[in-house]
Amino acid sequence: MIFDKKLLDIVACPICKGALTYDKQAQQLICKFDKLAYPINDGIPVLLENQTLCWDPDETNR
Repeated sequence: MIFDKKLLDIVACPICKGALTYDKQAQQLICKFDKLAYPINDGIPVLLENQTLCWDPDETNR
């Protein structure tokens, strides 16, 4: 299933309430402020604190 980028207009980081960006390659939504990544499973973002991953911007740019 494909993630609908229109959701970026209505979803926010559940921790800081900030904007999220879409990482198509990793299938994650990224909160750059908190340096967290939220997985996308079958086109649905999993915005649960216990499902977050640490996000390293340096690894994304490699």
